[in-house]
Amino acid sequence: MSKVGMRALDRHRRGRKQPGSKARRRFLARAGGLTATALMAALPPVAHPHPRVTGSDSPERIEVRVGFLPLTDCAPVVVAAALGFDRKYGIRIRLSRQGSWAAVRDRVLAGELDAAHLLYGLVYGVQLGVGGMQREMAVLMGLNQNGQGITLSSRLRDSGVTDGESLARAVREGGRRLVFAQTFPTGTHAMWLNYWLASYGIDPLRDVDIVSLPPARMVAALRAEHIDGCCVGEPWNAVAIREGVGITAATSQQVWCDHPEKVLGATREFVARHPDAALALIMAMLEGARYADQPANRASVARLLGGASYLDMDARAILPRLLGDYEDGRGHRWTDPHAVRFHADGAVNFPYLSDGMWFMTQQRRWGLLAQDPDYEGIARRVQHTDLYRQAAEQLGVALPASPMRTSLLMDGIVWDGSAPLRYAAQSAIRVA
Repeated sequence: MSKVGMRALDRHRRGRKQPGSKARRRFLARAGGLTATALMAALPPVAHPHPRVTGSDSPERIEVRVGFLPLTDCAPVVVAAALGFDRKYGIRIRLSRQGSWAAVRDRVLAGELDAAHLLYGLVYGVQLGVGGMQREMAVLMGLNQNGQGITLSSRLRDSGVTDGESLARAVREGGRRLVFAQTFPTGTHAMWLNYWLASYGIDPLRDVDIVSLPPARMVAALRAEHIDGCCVGEPWNAVAIREGVGITAATSQQVWCDHPEKVLGATREFVARHPDAALALIMAMLEGARYADQPANRASVARLLGGASYLDMDARAILPRLLGDYEDGRGHRWTDPHAVRFHADGAVNFPYLSDGMWFMTQQRRWGLLAQDPDYEGIARRVQHTDLYRQAAEQLGVALPASPMRTSLLMDGIVWDGSAPLRYAAQSAIRVA
């Protein structure tokens, strides 16, 4: 560690009294009873530090506890900690593997974790109080794009259902009601699954049943025939094929090429109290993302992820789709030019306002939000673009010309963040 980092560590050891423990729990308990508007007013504004030459030279917290789920797209988090990128900026990342998205969310909100590898939509669900749990949240950066999948069971395959069109025919013909799983109600997989089904004329709220399961339970649920399909992150779609219990009907990049996926998320309170530590964490994660994105490093990253502390599985189950080498379980194999990516000179990592806004439009579309929120205003509060810019500038990472980007989704609809109310209301299949 640098002298700067050592000085910060000494200060930390001399005065450990941080606003955590009892004080933090009292704050969170009080916040739970506030309305969204009152909570926004109660929290101090995020004070971003001035740029530093070598990162954050006096992080308020040396040990930063970061949660993750064992998925291929946790790679930037694992690499940053395992390869010591955190120590360059005076912090120590303490990783904590979690079993479900609900668990990682609860630990972030309770202050047991400082930040986490999180589903994009989960962050906005908490910000908006979907399901009753409302807190002010922060998206510090994107961790990856692409790399999820929609798997259909081998039972459906054997009945001739192998893609969206044949699934739509089976649903129209009636018979047994099909059950699909996603990983969290407000999360990315729920939105990809709903969007994909609706694009084939299947109403995800009326024509099928949809349940939530942790990612690691998807393959077992397919094997036991408890579900007929799922949307989940890798390596579980690939594992389903390896174990003969499912086929890949679609990849998430076919729903939205270069879509936002996981983020480095935290509470806004954590960032307000620890801006230098948050800046250092972003810089470490950017280095982790840059390393993981290099083709020459993908094999070593797969071996690292396969370790007992992370995904705890054979790296051979992880590596092919990490390299973009896909097969669908029906004899079709291809190289996907839009497989999972972690950096792309910052194109993956910038916290675009339009990305955050899109998830809110889908939460409105499917009735998770009873009315339209202030799409851009909330995104500007959640997406910490200024803090990210400081980290990116110090690392020489390219920044976009605009905080909005334009994307074309599978149904031919363009999303650019310019008219969110109209976008949220335009779909034929939606909650009225």
